Amino acid sequence: MLKTVSLLPERVSDWNEYPFSVPAINSLRTLAIRERVCFFTGENGTGKSTLLEAIASHYGFGREGGNRNFRNDSTENNAAIDPLSRALRLAFSVRTGAGFFLRAESFFNVATHIDEIGVVSSYGGTSLHRQSHGESFFTLLEYRMRENGLFLLDEPEAALSPQRQLSMLVLMHDVLRSHGSAQFIISTHSPILLGFPDAQILSFDDGAIREIAYDECPPVQIVRRFTSHRKSFLEELLQDEP
Repeated sequence: MLKTVSLLPERVSDWNEYPFSVPAINSLRTLAIRERVCFFTGENGTGKSTLLEAIASHYGFGREGGNRNFRNDSTENNAAIDPLSRALRLAFSVRTGAGFFLRAESFFNVATHIDEIGVVSSYGGTSLHRQSHGESFFTLLEYRMRENGLFLLDEPEAALSPQRQLSMLVLMHDVLRSHGSAQFIISTHSPILLGFPDAQILSFDDGAIREIAYDECPPVQIVRRFTSHRKSFLEELLQDEP
């Protein structure tokens, strides 16, 4: 299980260069991971996906997704996180080397790579490109999350309906119950996923990484206000300028 993520200042050559210029990354020194399910949340551009991707790269997963044995680095996409990956130190209580990195933004490339190397049979026997985006995304989750390991997921809700997000919570619960060293670290905006019981939630807002409660999450607050007071919410949001 991943316990701490540390940024080593002596390995940073320029704090003004991306990604070290991102406030939450710039202020990072040691981040404690307490739970087997940990969420990174925050507004776009706050560094949550950047840190997740750097952790994946440092652990040996491909930049676009995969694991140590299955990686698709056919492009230079996401190479900007390499300096951050090299500056990290990861500490584990149990380090299996197993797991998977699923990055919604490059999922299409991963699906293509599965076809190209001829391992479709390991993913249900049907090309992921012959399924809807949501179906193929969930299929990949189902077939990869069957072992102990570190599962890093970047904004999985981008491909999943609310019903599928609930199914993902069930899948996570089953994996954690069956595999004692399995762990999930997930970057997300989803109020549904963030609601996983006893999960640790780390906010990247306000220029620093800090732990917050579920009810403090801005996506939760916004959706709650919208569904409870939709008419007045929209009237305020869409009112004409005087």
